[in-house]
Parts: sequence; structure tokens; C-alpha cells
Amino acid sequence: MSKFYITTAIDYVNQRPHLGTAYEKVGADCMARYKRLSGFDTYFLMGNDEHSTNVEREAVRRGLDPHEYCRQMSEEFQSVWRSLSISYDDFIHTSEKRHIGAVTELFRTIHENGYIYRGSYEGLYCESCEEFISEKDLVDGLCPRHKQEPVKLSEENYFFALSKFERPLLEHIEKNPGFIRPKIRENEVVNVIKGGLEDVSISRSGKSWGIPLPIDESHVIYVWFDALTNYISALGYGGGDAGLFEKYWPADFHVIGKDITRFHCVIWPSMLMAAGVELPESVFAHGFVSLGGEKMSKTRGNILDPAKMAEVFGADGLRYLLLREVPFDRDGDISVEILLNRYNADLANELGNLFSRTTVMITKYFEGNLSERTFDSGSEMYGDLMKAVEGYRGHMERMEFSRALGSYWTAVQRANRFIEEKKPWELAKDPKRKEDLEQVFTELLAVLVTSGVVLSPFMPGAMAAMLAHLGLDPLGLHDVPPARVGATGLEPPEPLFPRIQIEPDKLFED
Repeated sequence: MSKFYITTAIDYVNQRPHLGTAYEKVGADCMARYKRLSGFDTYFLMGNDEHSTNVEREAVRRGLDPHEYCRQMSEEFQSVWRSLSISYDDFIHTSEKRHIGAVTELFRTIHENGYIYRGSYEGLYCESCEEFISEKDLVDGLCPRHKQEPVKLSEENYFFALSKFERPLLEHIEKNPGFIRPKIRENEVVNVIKGGLEDVSISRSGKSWGIPLPIDESHVIYVWFDALTNYISALGYGGGDAGLFEKYWPADFHVIGKDITRFHCVIWPSMLMAAGVELPESVFAHGFVSLGGEKMSKTRGNILDPAKMAEVFGADGLRYLLLREVPFDRDGDISVEILLNRYNADLANELGNLFSRTTVMITKYFEGNLSERTFDSGSEMYGDLMKAVEGYRGHMERMEFSRALGSYWTAVQRANRFIEEKKPWELAKDPKRKEDLEQVFTELLAVLVTSGVVLSPFMPGAMAAMLAHLGLDPLGLHDVPPARVGATGLEPPEPLFPRIQIEPDKLFED
């Protein structure tokens, strides 16, 4: 069985998960579920980034020990991820012993290979980014990400010789065109590298919250060097049991936000090269979600709360809406009205109605029992369904979730038109046309079974419920379209996606 290893960025725990964070996690989860559905031995990693000055500062503000604060926040984060049906296999914390051991080992290896040295540094430091920032990158004297003035720092630190990896990085990107996705992010990273790389500080002195340097315990390892190592520490790198590392590394996809490509596409691969570790197959940098053309922020009071949204739309509804409305490879804009309209049109009216009408009519005309019949190229819906599934699979392999849904949705819409064209209520009046009536529902059931499978990465709970109502266990992509379908003891279902009417303000964070 082929393996598939996918990760997300680990999250600072100095604030609750927001919709942009949820968007990343839902997208990665959708890909992980798709690969499992395709028969891959899949490992999906998420986690929290805890060795941060901002995290320590927030813990102190709340009167908590940093470990206790991080434990509480981990519970809060994982509660949100459960509410969104995120199916991670492991959740790493950077304060765990296994992670500390891996970071220590990676640092020691890179140091022994001659890529770490001690030196002095004076520069501008953004306390929110927790990184040094060059003056040319400032916008009106402010950090472009956090809109705050950096402070001047002068420190004696340990440095990683990043400048030595300009040529190796460019050669790797050139030889591996899918290493950085989408293409626009690759172009940005290449321009950064060609502009010249400077050695980077990888330690801070006078700090207690962090991993001590194995060569100088008066310093702790810089937060980004620490955090990036999670992708291998979770697999047992540097520890007693490296079985997972041998099985799953290199990662097939690191899924991150476009704002941290420099760390994942420049610093991380350079660290791995310096340690003699194989590079990941691909880094996918998704875009950002905005609301009504504006960035979501606390000051604007326009932060959509993913947990509240899941309560309203259901986990499946929210997952579908996020990945349908916002293409994963670019920025996208949403509004509460757009989400409500999309939910009611696609899920309530089209998919939900198709399921309800089909099962109700089979119950009415056949008492819930439909003899098993063949569904193949001789069936009227077969060609359209095959085309929809093939388009879906091509887009899914490229993490083009919105396009994958758009491609498959043509089959759902075609099935609804098929009902209007065939008018089963008219066929049922003529006993001589019973076989024609059975064929109509054979074709509609084939679409429902296929929908239950291919849409399950997006809506796992609802699709499992639909397949169970049809008397089927969970299926894989190799099972669709089904060669034969039938029904036994079918009953009218509860609405799969009840229509929603809600006041938009109820979806915002308090």
C-alpha cells in the first residue's frame, strides 16, 4: 500500500482558532480523507506551537504556568477541531519530550556538519512575528503583517548558515517543479532566494521558556527552528522509535498559509539539507479568506467563529462552504449571505432534495424494495456520472477543492433534471412501464451512492449517514460508480440538510 503523509502548520496558542485557521485544517483534512478513500496508508499531523514569547506572555497575563496554559489551550483547540470533524492521526505539542529530543538532535547534527556558529546581531525585531525583519520589508516603518513598529535588538546569538544554501535550493526547485505550489508561490520564493539569503539567528539568550541549546544552555532555540522540526519529531526522528519516520517521511504535503512560505520553502529545506535529511515532496501555500472584501480582525469586530458556524451549518455544511467558495490556491472573499445562499441552494435544494425525493418515491412505488440492477455504459446517467467523477479526481490530486466540487456537482444537478425529464410519478401510473420506472431509480441510486463516496472527504458525517440510510457500509473510490445497485427496506429519511435562516450576527466571535 502506498503511503501519504500530510501536515498543517502548527498554531500559536496565544489566541483561539479563527476561520482562516479552520480553512487550512479543513482543506488538509479533506485531502487526507481523499487519500484514505483512494487506498493510501495516510498519516495526518496537526499540532500547537508553544515555545513562543507571546505564549509565555499570555500565560503570565492569565496567572498561569506556561505548561498549564498550553494544556488548557490544547484542549480548546482540539475541541474546535473535533467540532469540524478533523481526522488527524497525531497532534504534536512543541513542549513534549519527543519533540524536544528531536529538536536537540537536529540542532546537534547541523552543528556537527558545520552550519551553526556564534555571532553578534543587531537588527529590527517584530515581537508578534518573533523574527528579525529587514528595513526594506517594512511598510511605513511597520511590520507588514502585524502593523506594528519593530524594536531594535542587539544580541549575541547562534546562527544558521542559510546563505550557503542559495544554489542548492534553486537547483532543487528547478528539478522538482511541484516542490512549491501553487506556481505563484514558487515564483515568489525563487525571487527571494535570488535576492540573496542571509544567515539567520536561531537562538535567544536570557529566556527560560524554550528548548535549551545542547551546546550552550544559556540560550534557547529560536521559535521557528523549534516549530519547523515538528514535522519530523512527530514521526520519531532523533528518538528511540523512528519507525514512523522510516515509514512516512518525506512528507507528501506541508499545507501552510502563504504568509509563511519563507520559513517552509527556504529555511526548513535548508535545515534538512544541512542535517542530511530528505526534503518534503511538496509545500502547498493556500490563500487567505476575507469577509466582504476586508481582512478579519478583532479591531473590526468581523471575526467569524468557526465553532459557532459549525453549530449553525453543521460541521459538514461549513466544510463544504469553505472549500466550495474559496479556491484553495488563492485568496477568496465570503459573506454570511453568500454562505447561506450556497448552503440552501447546493445542499438543501440540490443534494438533500435529490436524496429525499429518490428515497421517498422508492418507498411509495416499491414499498422501499428495489431489485438489484446493473448500472453500466448502457445506463443513461452513466456517461455524465463517469465524467463528473474523473474531473473530480483530477482536481483533488492537485488540491483544487472548489473545482473538484464544481466538477462533481454537475452529476447532482443532472440527476435532479433526470427526475423532471423522466417524471417517475407518471411512469408509476402505467403497470406496463414498471421496468422503466425501476431503471430510473437504479440510475438515481447510482448517483446517490457515488455522491456518498466522492463527497465524503468534504462532508464525512452527512455522507456516512446517507450511505447508511441506503443500507451501505462506507465505500472507497474503487467502488464507484457502482456496477449494481438496489434497495431493501428503504424508508423516507430525515432532511439531510435542513434549510437555514439565521441572523448573520450570530456567526461572529463575541
